[in-house]
Amino acid sequence: MPTRTSAARVTYFPRLAAERPDIALCRASTVVARAAEVAAAAHGLAVGPHLVLKMLAAVGPCSQQTLSEELRIDRSVMVGIADELEKAGYVRRERNPEDRRAYAVTITGSGQHALAKAEKAVPEFLERTFAPLAPAERDQLAALLGKLLDGD
Repeated sequence: MPTRTSAARVTYFPRLAAERPDIALCRASTVVARAAEVAAAAHGLAVGPHLVLKMLAAVGPCSQQTLSEELRIDRSVMVGIADELEKAGYVRRERNPEDRRAYAVTITGSGQHALAKAEKAVPEFLERTFAPLAPAERDQLAALLGKLLDGD
């Protein structure tokens, strides 16, 4: 028979989450981030580098500063990601033709290939991770998170 202490632990977090959505969001974010890193590692491209390649493929060459700001990745972390991607041959850094003092990060053919491979795994990962939510709830969650991030 569960003790009063263990029963309190089993039912406490849902109450806390209802009172403190910030804490619930942090915990949910941690769970999803861990699952994303495990899934990404299985496909050879970590989450940060995947996001950088995805943005470069979508919008074209960007400065590291723009990548950092748009993807909400700390600038010092972005330097390491760009270095890692360049070393792997997935991006190249070139002088920005609009500002010769700056560099533009450009995705390479190898980077396009690595991104395409990683993208194939995303739908199954999302389905597995968000299985407890109905499709309409997933859409609602995405919209609400978008609102929160627009204020950032």
